Amino acid sequence: MTSQRALRTPDGETLALHDWPVADTPARAVVLLVHGLGEHAGRYGHVAARLNAWGFAVHAADHCGHGASSGRRGGLPSVMRLVDDLALVVDDVRASHPGLPLVLLGHSLGGLVAASFVGRAVRPVDGLVLSSPGLDAGLSAFQKLLVAVLSRVAPGLRVGNSLDGNYLSHDRAVVQAYRDDPLCHDRIGARLARFLADEGAVVQAAAPRWQVPTLLLYAGDDRLVRPAGSRAFAAAVPACFIEAVCFQHLYHEIFNEQDAEPVFAKLGQWLQARFTLRGLGN
Repeated sequence: MTSQRALRTPDGETLALHDWPVADTPARAVVLLVHGLGEHAGRYGHVAARLNAWGFAVHAADHCGHGASSGRRGGLPSVMRLVDDLALVVDDVRASHPGLPLVLLGHSLGGLVAASFVGRAVRPVDGLVLSSPGLDAGLSAFQKLLVAVLSRVAPGLRVGNSLDGNYLSHDRAVVQAYRDDPLCHDRIGARLARFLADEGAVVQAAAPRWQVPTLLLYAGDDRLVRPAGSRAFAAAVPACFIEAVCFQHLYHEIFNEQDAEPVFAKLGQWLQARFTLRGLGN
């Protein structure tokens, strides 16, 4: 069962927090979900249910300008705001679960945010799971220059993000639910676009010094972020700190695909190898 609450940021905005506690038994560890562009954490209830069944307490926050959090849709007060907000949420979760290991699980934009958080050593975490992370936005040099200029001269500008929902999943019900969800939007501001354009390179530069156990799960037929970014990251991280799995024929939302069972199986296997769990269930 999920509950929601609000976390106030230093500048007076609010982040909508989602909590999925483990029932009837102490949690083995905590997973903090970090969602993608234009969506919200409420779309991850089925992922949280799996994690709860494996003994993990689960938390998440809607990004600034997303879901039930405050802020202009797709806009950011500063380029690094999502990373700064994640630090606030991590501190909140740590306070709620003192002594428990904490794992970040980031999807798409959320994967970039989580990887940036780890690569910049903002706070210590015990594990990282990346799902189709936006480590390569696929922008040309001219597009990156344009984004950089706009973030200075028109930081409040917001436009459509140009993501084609047809390539979220092969499951048409998932695509339709996304389109019908009033908390999903297609807005992206200049600062958020700059973060997407630039931060992948920061993460890739940090990869050779990586020291956090990381599971990288990505879609080989991803049309929304470049799989090449995941492959380059996996090749650069020391082998003892990463396991990378490409699901060759899946679209972007690997946990929402028609056959997501292999994805969940790999997630469970990786977690079980690193944390003491009470046994894997569906």
